Amino acid sequence: MSAAAVMAAAGVAGAAPGAAAGDIVSARPLPEAAQVNVVTLPGAADSVHFVYRTTGVRNLPATSSGAVYFPAGAPPKGGFPVLAFAHGTVGLADRCSYTTSGASTKVRDANFLGTWLRLGYAIVITDYVGLGSTGNHPYMNGPVLAHNLIDAVKAAVGKYPARLSRKWAAVGVSEGATATLYAAKAATSYGGNKLDYRGAVAIGLPAHVEDVLMALGPGTPSVALLPNMTQYALDLLSGLRTSYPELDINSYLTPSGRYWIDRAEQLCANDIMAELNDQAVVLGNLMAKPLAALPNARALLAGYLGAPESGYDRPVFIGHGIRDIDVITPGTWLTVAALQANHEPVTFHSYGSDHAGTFTIALRDAIPFVRGIF
Repeated sequence: MSAAAVMAAAGVAGAAPGAAAGDIVSARPLPEAAQVNVVTLPGAADSVHFVYRTTGVRNLPATSSGAVYFPAGAPPKGGFPVLAFAHGTVGLADRCSYTTSGASTKVRDANFLGTWLRLGYAIVITDYVGLGSTGNHPYMNGPVLAHNLIDAVKAAVGKYPARLSRKWAAVGVSEGATATLYAAKAATSYGGNKLDYRGAVAIGLPAHVEDVLMALGPGTPSVALLPNMTQYALDLLSGLRTSYPELDINSYLTPSGRYWIDRAEQLCANDIMAELNDQAVVLGNLMAKPLAALPNARALLAGYLGAPESGYDRPVFIGHGIRDIDVITPGTWLTVAALQANHEPVTFHSYGSDHAGTFTIALRDAIPFVRGIF
Protein backbone atom coordinates (compact mmCIF):
# COMPACT_ATOMS: atom_id res chain seq x y z
CA MET A 1 0.00 0.00 0.00
CA SER A 2 1.39 3.42 -0.94
CA ALA A 3 1.66 6.25 1.56
CA ALA A 4 -1.07 8.11 -0.31
CA ALA A 5 -3.29 5.05 -0.11
CA VAL A 6 -2.61 4.85 3.63
CA MET A 7 -3.89 8.40 4.01
CA ALA A 8 -6.91 7.72 1.82
CA ALA A 9 -7.73 4.64 3.89
CA ALA A 10 -7.66 6.82 6.98
CA GLY A 11 -10.23 9.08 5.38
CA VAL A 12 -7.80 11.93 4.72
CA ALA A 13 -8.83 13.75 1.59
CA GLY A 14 -7.99 17.35 2.45
CA ALA A 15 -8.40 19.97 5.11
CA ALA A 16 -10.83 19.20 7.88
CA PRO A 17 -13.13 22.16 8.64
CA GLY A 18 -11.55 24.26 11.35
CA ALA A 19 -8.36 22.18 11.45
CA ALA A 20 -5.25 24.11 12.47
CA ALA A 21 -1.59 23.49 11.69
CA GLY A 22 -0.30 20.86 14.09
CA ASP A 23 -3.67 19.15 14.54
CA ILE A 24 -3.71 15.35 14.29
CA VAL A 25 -6.01 13.91 11.64
CA SER A 26 -5.37 10.21 12.32
CA ALA A 27 -2.88 7.97 14.10
CA ARG A 28 -2.23 4.23 14.23
CA PRO A 29 0.66 1.85 14.95
CA LEU A 30 3.34 2.22 12.30
CA PRO A 31 3.54 -1.44 11.23
CA GLU A 32 -0.13 -1.32 10.22
CA ALA A 33 0.35 1.85 8.19
CA ALA A 34 3.60 0.95 6.51
CA GLN A 35 4.53 -1.01 3.43
CA VAL A 36 5.96 -4.50 3.88
CA ASN A 37 9.55 -3.28 3.49
CA VAL A 38 9.36 -0.64 6.20
CA VAL A 39 12.57 -0.17 8.16
CA THR A 40 12.17 -0.39 11.94
CA LEU A 41 14.45 1.89 13.90
CA PRO A 42 16.65 0.01 16.37
CA GLY A 43 15.89 0.91 19.95
CA ALA A 44 12.25 1.89 19.38
CA ALA A 45 9.88 0.36 21.93
CA ASP A 46 6.91 1.24 19.74
CA SER A 47 6.08 3.64 16.93
CA VAL A 48 3.01 5.43 15.59
CA HIS A 49 2.29 6.76 12.12
CA PHE A 50 0.17 9.90 12.07
CA VAL A 51 -1.40 12.31 9.62
CA TYR A 52 -1.49 15.97 10.57
CA ARG A 53 -2.29 19.45 9.33
CA THR A 54 0.49 21.81 8.30
CA THR A 55 1.28 24.61 5.85
CA GLY A 56 2.28 24.01 2.24
CA VAL A 57 3.32 26.15 -0.70
CA ARG A 58 1.95 29.68 -0.95
CA ASN A 59 1.15 29.43 2.80
CA LEU A 60 -1.92 27.32 2.04
CA PRO A 61 -3.23 24.69 4.48
CA ALA A 62 -1.91 21.21 3.70
CA THR A 63 -1.80 17.69 5.05
CA SER A 64 1.36 15.72 5.76
CA SER A 65 2.26 12.50 7.48
CA GLY A 66 4.92 11.52 9.97
CA ALA A 67 5.82 9.11 12.72
CA VAL A 68 6.88 9.13 16.34
CA TYR A 69 9.25 6.52 17.76
CA PHE A 70 9.33 6.01 21.52
CA PRO A 71 12.42 4.80 23.38
CA ALA A 72 12.26 1.82 25.71
CA GLY A 73 11.24 2.21 29.33
CA ALA A 74 8.92 4.50 31.22
CA PRO A 75 9.09 8.18 30.29
CA PRO A 76 10.87 10.44 32.77
CA LYS A 77 9.01 13.15 34.63
CA GLY A 78 7.79 15.60 31.99
CA GLY A 79 8.07 13.03 29.20
CA PHE A 80 10.79 11.91 26.81
CA PRO A 81 12.74 14.81 25.29
CA VAL A 82 11.94 15.06 21.58
CA LEU A 83 14.25 15.15 18.59
CA ALA A 84 12.49 16.19 15.39
CA PHE A 85 14.36 14.49 12.56
CA ALA A 86 14.36 16.14 9.15
CA HIS A 87 15.38 13.50 6.63
CA GLY A 88 17.41 13.86 3.46
CA THR A 89 16.54 13.38 -0.20
CA VAL A 90 14.42 10.30 -0.89
CA GLY A 91 12.93 11.15 -4.29
CA LEU A 92 9.69 12.84 -5.30
CA ALA A 93 7.14 10.04 -5.72
CA ASP A 94 4.55 9.32 -3.03
CA ARG A 95 5.95 5.83 -2.53
CA CYS A 96 9.26 7.40 -1.39
CA SER A 97 7.56 8.64 1.79
CA TYR A 98 10.18 8.19 4.52
CA THR A 99 8.09 6.80 7.37
CA THR A 100 6.07 4.26 5.38
CA SER A 101 8.65 2.93 2.93
CA GLY A 102 11.99 1.18 3.13
CA ALA A 103 13.74 4.30 1.82
CA SER A 104 17.43 3.72 1.17
CA THR A 105 18.24 6.74 3.30
CA LYS A 106 16.23 5.27 6.17
CA VAL A 107 18.47 2.19 6.12
CA ARG A 108 21.46 4.54 6.24
CA ASP A 109 19.92 6.61 9.01
CA ALA A 110 18.86 3.66 11.19
CA ASN A 111 22.03 3.59 13.27
CA PHE A 112 22.04 7.39 13.59
CA LEU A 113 18.45 7.49 14.83
CA GLY A 114 18.79 4.31 16.88
CA THR A 115 21.62 5.91 18.84
CA TRP A 116 19.37 8.78 19.91
CA LEU A 117 16.57 6.39 20.86
CA ARG A 118 18.91 4.36 23.05
CA LEU A 119 19.92 7.58 24.77
CA GLY A 120 16.30 8.18 25.75
CA TYR A 121 15.12 10.66 23.12
CA ALA A 122 11.82 10.20 21.31
CA ILE A 123 12.11 10.70 17.53
CA VAL A 124 9.46 12.60 15.55
CA ILE A 125 9.81 12.47 11.76
CA THR A 126 7.91 14.38 9.09
CA ASP A 127 7.53 13.02 5.58
CA TYR A 128 7.18 16.63 4.29
CA VAL A 129 4.16 17.71 2.24
CA GLY A 130 3.84 16.03 -1.14
CA LEU A 131 5.54 12.80 -0.10
CA GLY A 132 2.63 10.47 0.53
CA SER A 133 0.18 13.37 0.66
CA THR A 134 -1.72 15.53 -1.81
CA GLY A 135 0.30 17.43 -4.40
CA ASN A 136 3.95 17.41 -5.39
CA HIS A 137 6.80 17.72 -2.93
CA PRO A 138 8.29 21.26 -2.93
CA TYR A 139 11.85 19.96 -2.69
CA MET A 140 14.20 22.20 -0.64
CA ASN A 141 11.52 24.83 -0.05
CA GLY A 142 12.94 25.91 3.30
CA PRO A 143 9.92 27.78 4.71
CA VAL A 144 7.54 24.92 3.86
CA LEU A 145 9.86 22.23 5.26
CA ALA A 146 10.23 24.25 8.46
CA HIS A 147 6.46 24.38 8.97
CA ASN A 148 6.19 20.64 8.26
CA LEU A 149 8.86 19.84 10.87
CA ILE A 150 7.54 22.08 13.64
CA ASP A 151 3.94 21.06 13.02
CA ALA A 152 4.92 17.38 13.28
CA VAL A 153 6.29 18.07 16.76
CA LYS A 154 3.12 19.97 17.70
CA ALA A 155 1.02 17.05 16.49
CA ALA A 156 3.01 14.35 18.30
CA VAL A 157 3.33 16.25 21.60
CA GLY A 158 -0.35 17.18 21.47
CA LYS A 159 -1.32 13.55 20.89
CA TYR A 160 0.97 12.06 23.57
CA PRO A 161 1.40 14.72 26.30
CA ALA A 162 2.07 12.14 29.01
CA ARG A 163 4.87 10.46 27.05
CA LEU A 164 6.51 13.38 25.23
CA SER A 165 8.14 16.45 26.70
CA ARG A 166 7.49 19.96 25.43
CA LYS A 167 11.28 20.27 25.17
CA TRP A 168 12.54 19.53 21.69
CA ALA A 169 15.40 20.05 19.28
CA ALA A 170 15.65 19.73 15.51
CA VAL A 171 18.12 17.35 13.87
CA GLY A 172 18.47 17.30 10.09
CA VAL A 173 20.69 15.75 7.45
CA SER A 174 21.20 16.87 3.83
CA GLU A 175 17.87 18.29 2.56
CA GLY A 176 16.78 17.98 6.17
CA ALA A 177 19.67 20.18 7.29
CA THR A 178 18.12 22.98 5.24
CA ALA A 179 14.73 22.25 6.84
CA THR A 180 16.40 22.31 10.25
CA LEU A 181 17.97 25.75 9.82
CA TYR A 182 14.72 27.27 8.56
CA ALA A 183 12.89 25.62 11.46
CA ALA A 184 15.53 26.87 13.91
CA LYS A 185 14.80 30.46 12.94
CA ALA A 186 11.05 30.06 13.32
CA ALA A 187 10.71 27.49 16.10
CA THR A 188 10.47 29.71 19.17
CA SER A 189 7.77 31.97 17.77
CA TYR A 190 5.95 29.45 15.60
CA GLY A 191 5.96 26.70 18.24
CA GLY A 192 4.32 29.05 20.71
CA ASN A 193 3.85 28.15 24.37
CA LYS A 194 2.89 24.58 23.50
CA LEU A 195 6.54 23.74 22.79
CA ASP A 196 9.93 24.52 24.32
CA TYR A 197 12.47 24.65 21.48
CA ARG A 198 16.11 24.18 22.61
CA GLY A 199 18.36 24.16 19.52
CA ALA A 200 19.31 22.44 16.27
CA VAL A 201 21.78 20.05 14.65
CA ALA A 202 22.42 20.28 10.90
CA ILE A 203 24.67 17.70 9.22
CA GLY A 204 25.68 17.72 5.55
CA LEU A 205 24.20 21.19 5.01
CA PRO A 206 23.64 22.34 1.40
CA ALA A 207 24.52 26.03 1.22
CA HIS A 208 24.88 28.63 -1.52
CA VAL A 209 23.06 26.28 -3.88
CA GLU A 210 21.35 29.37 -5.24
CA ASP A 211 24.69 30.57 -6.65
CA VAL A 212 25.16 27.35 -8.57
CA LEU A 213 21.60 27.38 -9.89
CA MET A 214 22.18 30.87 -11.25
CA ALA A 215 24.69 29.36 -13.69
CA LEU A 216 22.28 26.69 -14.97
CA GLY A 217 21.17 27.29 -18.53
CA PRO A 218 21.37 26.09 -22.15
CA GLY A 219 24.65 24.23 -22.59
CA THR A 220 25.68 24.75 -18.95
CA PRO A 221 26.83 22.30 -17.79
CA SER A 222 27.86 20.80 -21.11
CA VAL A 223 28.82 17.32 -19.88
CA ALA A 224 27.06 14.66 -17.82
CA LEU A 225 27.60 15.13 -14.09
CA LEU A 226 27.45 12.45 -11.43
CA PRO A 227 23.87 11.14 -11.51
CA ASN A 228 23.18 12.27 -7.95
CA MET A 229 24.01 15.86 -8.89
CA THR A 230 21.73 15.72 -11.92
CA GLN A 231 19.00 14.23 -9.76
CA TYR A 232 19.35 17.04 -7.23
CA ALA A 233 19.00 19.60 -10.02
CA LEU A 234 15.87 17.90 -11.36
CA ASP A 235 14.37 17.77 -7.87
CA LEU A 236 15.14 21.45 -7.35
CA LEU A 237 13.55 22.41 -10.67
CA SER A 238 10.51 20.33 -9.75
CA GLY A 239 10.35 22.06 -6.37
CA LEU A 240 10.47 25.48 -8.01
CA ARG A 241 7.76 24.44 -10.47
CA THR A 242 5.57 23.26 -7.59
CA SER A 243 6.22 26.27 -5.38
CA TYR A 244 5.93 29.01 -8.01
CA PRO A 245 3.47 28.00 -10.75
CA GLU A 246 3.27 31.64 -11.84
CA LEU A 247 6.93 31.51 -12.96
CA ASP A 248 6.16 28.92 -15.66
CA ILE A 249 9.30 26.89 -14.99
CA ASN A 250 8.35 24.67 -17.94
CA SER A 251 9.16 27.57 -20.27
CA TYR A 252 12.77 27.42 -19.04
CA LEU A 253 13.01 23.76 -20.06
CA THR A 254 13.44 21.94 -23.32
CA PRO A 255 11.02 19.09 -24.11
CA SER A 256 13.71 16.75 -22.77
CA GLY A 257 13.92 18.83 -19.61
CA ARG A 258 10.18 18.62 -19.02
CA TYR A 259 10.31 14.86 -19.62
CA TRP A 260 13.05 14.31 -17.05
CA ILE A 261 11.45 16.44 -14.36
CA ASP A 262 8.15 14.64 -14.89
CA ARG A 263 10.08 11.37 -14.68
CA ALA A 264 11.79 12.42 -11.45
CA GLU A 265 8.40 13.12 -9.90
CA GLN A 266 7.43 9.49 -10.56
CA LEU A 267 10.48 7.82 -9.00
CA CYS A 268 12.51 7.48 -5.82
CA ALA A 269 16.10 8.70 -5.65
CA ASN A 270 17.98 5.51 -6.54
CA ASP A 271 15.67 4.74 -9.47
CA ILE A 272 15.96 8.15 -11.12
CA MET A 273 19.73 8.18 -10.60
CA ALA A 274 19.99 4.82 -12.36
CA GLU A 275 18.04 6.11 -15.35
CA LEU A 276 20.05 9.32 -15.52
CA ASN A 277 23.25 7.32 -15.44
CA ASP A 278 22.08 4.90 -18.14
CA GLN A 279 21.09 7.77 -20.43
CA ALA A 280 24.12 9.97 -19.59
CA VAL A 281 21.76 12.94 -19.21
CA VAL A 282 23.41 16.35 -19.59
CA LEU A 283 21.78 19.11 -17.55
CA GLY A 284 22.64 21.81 -20.06
CA ASN A 285 20.58 19.99 -22.68
CA LEU A 286 17.48 20.24 -20.47
CA MET A 287 17.46 24.04 -20.26
CA ALA A 288 15.81 26.33 -22.83
CA LYS A 289 16.58 29.52 -20.88
CA PRO A 290 19.00 30.33 -18.03
CA LEU A 291 17.53 30.26 -14.53
CA ALA A 292 19.17 33.65 -14.04
CA ALA A 293 16.39 35.01 -16.29
CA LEU A 294 13.83 34.35 -13.54
CA PRO A 295 12.40 37.57 -12.10
CA ASN A 296 14.59 38.67 -9.19
CA ALA A 297 16.34 35.34 -9.65
CA ARG A 298 18.96 35.29 -6.92
CA ALA A 299 16.75 36.77 -4.23
CA LEU A 300 13.97 34.34 -5.13
CA LEU A 301 16.30 31.33 -5.03
CA ALA A 302 17.97 32.46 -1.80
CA GLY A 303 14.59 32.88 -0.12
CA TYR A 304 13.55 29.46 -1.34
CA LEU A 305 16.54 27.33 -0.29
CA GLY A 306 19.41 29.57 0.83
CA ALA A 307 20.81 28.59 4.23
CA PRO A 308 19.81 31.39 6.65
CA GLU A 309 22.89 33.16 8.00
CA SER A 310 21.31 35.19 10.83
CA GLY A 311 18.33 35.31 13.17
CA TYR A 312 18.89 32.34 15.50
CA ASP A 313 17.85 32.55 19.14
CA ARG A 314 19.03 29.08 20.23
CA PRO A 315 22.30 27.16 19.71
CA VAL A 316 22.98 25.58 16.31
CA PHE A 317 25.43 22.73 15.60
CA ILE A 318 26.71 22.24 12.05
CA GLY A 319 28.74 19.16 11.10
CA HIS A 320 30.27 18.68 7.67
CA GLY A 321 32.65 16.25 5.96
CA ILE A 322 35.53 17.60 3.88
CA ARG A 323 35.05 14.73 1.41
CA ASP A 324 31.37 15.53 0.89
CA ILE A 325 30.64 15.71 -2.85
CA ASP A 326 26.86 15.49 -2.50
CA VAL A 327 26.58 19.12 -1.49
CA ILE A 328 28.72 22.12 -2.37
CA THR A 329 31.21 22.02 0.49
CA PRO A 330 32.76 25.47 -0.16
CA GLY A 331 29.24 26.88 0.09
CA THR A 332 28.89 25.35 3.54
CA TRP A 333 32.19 26.93 4.62
CA LEU A 334 30.92 30.32 3.41
CA THR A 335 27.70 29.98 5.39
CA VAL A 336 29.55 28.95 8.55
CA ALA A 337 31.89 31.92 8.16
CA ALA A 338 28.90 34.25 7.75
CA LEU A 339 27.20 32.80 10.83
CA GLN A 340 30.35 33.32 12.87
CA ALA A 341 30.81 36.86 11.53
CA ASN A 342 27.21 37.61 12.47
CA HIS A 343 27.88 36.34 16.02
CA GLU A 344 25.22 33.67 15.71
CA PRO A 345 25.20 30.88 18.36
CA VAL A 346 26.79 28.33 16.03
CA THR A 347 29.10 25.40 16.84
CA PHE A 348 30.93 23.98 13.83
CA HIS A 349 32.79 20.69 13.40
CA SER A 350 34.40 19.33 10.24
CA TYR A 351 35.31 15.71 9.62
CA GLY A 352 37.42 13.74 7.15
CA SER A 353 34.33 11.97 5.82
CA ASP A 354 31.93 11.98 2.89
CA HIS A 355 28.27 12.98 2.97
CA ALA A 356 26.79 9.79 4.42
CA GLY A 357 29.79 9.02 6.63
CA THR A 358 29.44 12.34 8.44
CA PHE A 359 26.02 11.37 9.79
CA THR A 360 27.66 8.71 11.96
CA ILE A 361 30.96 10.34 12.85
CA ALA A 362 29.32 13.62 13.85
CA LEU A 363 27.46 11.85 16.65
CA ARG A 364 30.55 12.07 18.86
CA ASP A 365 30.11 15.85 18.98
CA ALA A 366 26.37 16.16 18.39
CA ILE A 367 25.45 14.00 21.40
CA PRO A 368 27.16 16.21 24.02
CA PHE A 369 25.87 19.29 22.20
CA VAL A 370 22.27 18.07 22.44
CA ARG A 371 22.68 17.04 26.06
CA GLY A 372 23.92 20.53 26.79
CA ILE A 373 20.92 22.29 25.27
CA PHE A 374 18.38 20.13 27.08
